[in-house]
Amino acid sequence: MRKVLLVTGGSRGIGAATCILAAQKGWDVAVNYSANAQAAEGVVEQIKAAGGRAISVQADVAHEDQVLAMFQKVRAELGPLQGLVNNAGVVDVSARLDEMSMARWRRMFDINVLGSMLCAREAILEMSTRHGGVGGSIVNLSSAAARLGSPSQYLDYAAAKGAIDSFTLGLAKEVAGEGIRVNAIRPGLIDTEIHASGGLPNRVKDLEHLVPAKRGGSAMEVAQAIVWLLSDDASYTTMSLIDVSGGR
Repeated sequence: MRKVLLVTGGSRGIGAATCILAAQKGWDVAVNYSANAQAAEGVVEQIKAAGGRAISVQADVAHEDQVLAMFQKVRAELGPLQGLVNNAGVVDVSARLDEMSMARWRRMFDINVLGSMLCAREAILEMSTRHGGVGGSIVNLSSAAARLGSPSQYLDYAAAKGAIDSFTLGLAKEVAGEGIRVNAIRPGLIDTEIHASGGLPNRVKDLEHLVPAKRGGSAMEVAQAIVWLLSDDASYTTMSLIDVSGGR
């Protein structure tokens, strides 16, 4: 039986690289997107062109009704889930805490934290042996920002990713006896479009001198770690926070 994987925020960056690599490794992939249907379809077509099986599925992970509909569609079109990558996330423009609004914080936590918790809940209901499932793997996307704090830039983003670290550790222990592994990847300075969305399109080039490896990373380098955690090669790995950060 082929394994089914859902990747939230799968239409670009780390999410897209994860979808493409996972399909190469034999997963059937559901490519989630919030707004950019064309980008998601592009990833799906790339997977299909290489002989893989994939669908695109729309949902804003901050909205429970959309998430429930997404899981229903994936189940109906691909089958029961064995893998979830909680990749959907947002940043905002650089600011100090005393310049940030409550609306910004709510968006940051609704998508980056509550969205991941919501998707994990639904995945567990499908995967857990307690609920009749066959087990599976959940990989959460944290960030090196959870360690670094991102002062005067993305303090709220860093705090949200710190919450993801705690969530990963607790959930891993909670479901370890039910056939589910839960881990997190903490990317460092990675060359993706997320920096432009926060108003700093040159952020990787500007900061790469601070990285011991003296360069930014690629989305595919992060995807390699994610797909390993999803695989049976990582069968005894759970509750791990893995830095993919070039030493920063």
